[in-house]
Amino acid sequence: MRTGSDSPRRGRWIDHWEPEDETFWREKGARIAGRNLLFSVLSEHIGFSIWTLWSVLVLFMGPEYGIDAAGKFFLVGMATLVGAFARVPYTFAVARFGGRNWTVIAASLLLVPGIAAYVVMEPGTSYTTFMLVALLTGVGGGNFASSMTNINAFYPLRRKGWALGLNAGGGNVGVPVIQLVALAVIATAGAGQPRVLLAIYLPLVVVAAVCAWLFMDNLSVMQNDTGAARESVRDRHTWIMSFLYVGTFGSFIGYSFAFGLVLQNQFDRTPLQAASLTFIGPLLGSLIRPLGGSLADRYGGARITLWNFAGMAAATVVIILASVQESLPVFLGGFIVLFVLTGVGNGSTYKMIPGIYHAKALALGLTGEDAARYGRRLSGAAIGLIGAVGAVGGLGINLAFRQSFLATGTGISAFTAFLAFYGLCFAVTWAVYLRRPAATGRRTAVTGTVSGDRADAVDERPTYARV
Repeated sequence: MRTGSDSPRRGRWIDHWEPEDETFWREKGARIAGRNLLFSVLSEHIGFSIWTLWSVLVLFMGPEYGIDAAGKFFLVGMATLVGAFARVPYTFAVARFGGRNWTVIAASLLLVPGIAAYVVMEPGTSYTTFMLVALLTGVGGGNFASSMTNINAFYPLRRKGWALGLNAGGGNVGVPVIQLVALAVIATAGAGQPRVLLAIYLPLVVVAAVCAWLFMDNLSVMQNDTGAARESVRDRHTWIMSFLYVGTFGSFIGYSFAFGLVLQNQFDRTPLQAASLTFIGPLLGSLIRPLGGSLADRYGGARITLWNFAGMAAATVVIILASVQESLPVFLGGFIVLFVLTGVGNGSTYKMIPGIYHAKALALGLTGEDAARYGRRLSGAAIGLIGAVGAVGGLGINLAFRQSFLATGTGISAFTAFLAFYGLCFAVTWAVYLRRPAATGRRTAVTGTVSGDRADAVDERPTYARV
């Protein structure tokens, strides 16, 4: 039975939570939120490692497995796809079961693809079996959505960019970490011992689940709100931000899955040589993500996102030129810069989401805790949808590489398509969130100022420079 207590009760439920109240935040909120953030990062970190498991398992799959480059790109692409779809139900599971309870469940589910991969990972296994097991790793992709939705509810608006950036960055680090562990396994046990890698990770899954059970909390203020879900689906900003997130996170996860295969097939690297380079980009992209959130807190998420897409386009040009010249050092330099920028963009775009819905609350005439509650409600629902669509970008990248290598033997055609997409993302960010609207006599979603006779209207093209 629920109580009105401010402290965690039986089952670690917290009934009173007002992070926008500075006194509450200072006296107890920051400490509780920080503890939940720490163990959320741990679980999400392991989830990302399992989700990207096949990006390293394919490095163990030599000629004796009978799978060509196109087949490997398709294999890792399907794991990306399932991870994207899993994010939608995982988002709403937090409200249904509680953040702490669902984290325990989600972490425990990671045992299924890990054990399955341990059983089938050997020459002679059919491609269909590998595909089915790779699809199971998609549950790791869902962890991100539930973790971000949960942490979004714990933190005040002024700290969301930093908190969400740190949460996501700590989770994203799971990608380069498993790549580093794979490198160590290949260097010591050999490329024919993928089960050693799995034997390392299965106990870590158990550790993540136990820590979530012991140290995390559920928030009673989070409850299933199908109205919020329907409202976020109808809101155009949910789909605009999904599009931009395809460009940032979709790029990060897609390149993380594909980088090693590109090095093997475009530059003839051995599995050990590829593994020794694959982790660098994802590592830097993960570590920089909290900085992207912090910069967005200070200067505005839209501004940081805009110039970040310009930088991603420039880095892609360098990669294309290096591919034409067959210069591995320049290619690596361009790719690493691109990875770093995906991390910055991941942080800045996620800062924009709660800012957009808080701005809309102000435009609707809400103030104080009412505005904060509206923003949390809508952004919590939107985060999962945006994360799901964004992750589909990872599938697009792997399919683009697959087609490019099939047609030309290089990734140049794929990179050219990515360049055009980043240019489009730049244009959308500027047009929707930074271009000042004409003086139409309508209220803007940022300032809430009103002129003319439409006091209840929200500008169709509001200036969100500070979201």
